[in-house]
Amino acid sequence: MTTQTETARQFFFIEKAKEHVDELAKKLGRRPVCNVTTFGCQMNARDSEKLAGILEQVGYELIESEDADLVIYNTCTVRDNANQRVYGRLGFLNSMKQKKPHMKIALCGCMMQEDTVIEKIKKSYRFVDLIFGTHNIFKFAELLCTMFESEDMVIDIWKDTDQIVEDLPVERKYSFKSGINIMFGCNNFCSYCIVPYVRGRERSRSPRDIIKEIESLAADGVVEIMLLGQNVNSYGKTLEEPMSFADLLREVEKIEGIERIRFMTSHPKDLSEDLIQVMKESKKICRHLHLPLQSGSTRILDAMNRHYTKEQYLAIAERIRKEIPDMSITTDIIVGFPGETLEDVEETIDVVKRVQYDNAFTFIYSKRTGTPAASMDNQVSQEVVKEGFDKLLKVVQDTAKERTRLLEGQIQTALVEEVNEQNDAFVTGRLSNNTIVHFPGDASLIGKIVKVELKECHGFYYAGEMLQEA
Repeated sequence: MTTQTETARQFFFIEKAKEHVDELAKKLGRRPVCNVTTFGCQMNARDSEKLAGILEQVGYELIESEDADLVIYNTCTVRDNANQRVYGRLGFLNSMKQKKPHMKIALCGCMMQEDTVIEKIKKSYRFVDLIFGTHNIFKFAELLCTMFESEDMVIDIWKDTDQIVEDLPVERKYSFKSGINIMFGCNNFCSYCIVPYVRGRERSRSPRDIIKEIESLAADGVVEIMLLGQNVNSYGKTLEEPMSFADLLREVEKIEGIERIRFMTSHPKDLSEDLIQVMKESKKICRHLHLPLQSGSTRILDAMNRHYTKEQYLAIAERIRKEIPDMSITTDIIVGFPGETLEDVEETIDVVKRVQYDNAFTFIYSKRTGTPAASMDNQVSQEVVKEGFDKLLKVVQDTAKERTRLLEGQIQTALVEEVNEQNDAFVTGRLSNNTIVHFPGDASLIGKIVKVELKECHGFYYAGEMLQEA
């Protein structure tokens, strides 16, 4: 089935789902309300915007509260605590559903791609109405119809797919910025990671479709886009006419109206010299690169199946710092991977000190059933993990604060994202390098890129003052 045919098919089900929602509205005497709660990464957030777009199209009103007629959890499974949070919240939803039997509960996302999870939900959470995964999210309207027409739990999980269907309604969280899926899945199979098993193999969207979507967003007032993929650096390898990620960025840069380009996530093993040059020469690509390290120990990196050594990673970071001195580099680090010693953690700390990360997201290793690392017999004790984690975290935080402080007194451009949550006389903006700045302003500035003087550094963010245009 072609993409166009499937899109048309789903619009048929959107119309059909409208009828079901209209019928529910008559019974309730009001417009039904729904809640979409997102766990996990930017790709999940983008998926939730697709769900929200279809829900609005079929007649639901979106609300923040889970006290709704339909609640959807878009789940993550990268770490075990994400799964446990979902189970905990489901218990809460069950008590709500007992008070209003018409309530529907749907689960989707990465966690639903695990067989053990589905078995547990079928056994212990029979009140759930709809379960689907990561590969068939474009079928959401069709699945809604099936849910309304069935008295039993509806489960529709695909093991993999080569289909990409994107031209469906989307309800964006922000009017001025948006994520764009440029590829799906992952071929890297890092030994600790569940993502390739739940997101499937890599498949890239055609550059034509990506450009068309971004042009449409620009026409709708979007000024900043984030290109999304599990490993954007390997974009294009599955296309009939291969195109590198660097070449895609060159094409995106030409789109009028788009003023800022971000992307994530980059795998160090695929970061090319061509990509570094594109970032260096670009007027639109933001000065922020997220480059996951995971470990600074070559021995552990090998066990993680990361395909680079400590020295190779340092060489890449040094090259970026040399070519683009104002580039902010952030990273992910795992502590407690099977077999890791405190000496290995010291190797990681050495990398942090040498690269001088602007920020680092540090995680304690989480065993994920089905990954090679989960069956390794040299799991690390909690005492050793805590000692290494605490030591690493202090170095990461100290380094990041020093890096942030380097901007003090400078004038930078910031995209205003929202009215400040603590003080509505201020707004919150984001610099090109991803640093947050708070400064006096009102809601009329939201979505605008303004010049700000960075007056005072407060650890990881700035207090600033907007410069009036001449």
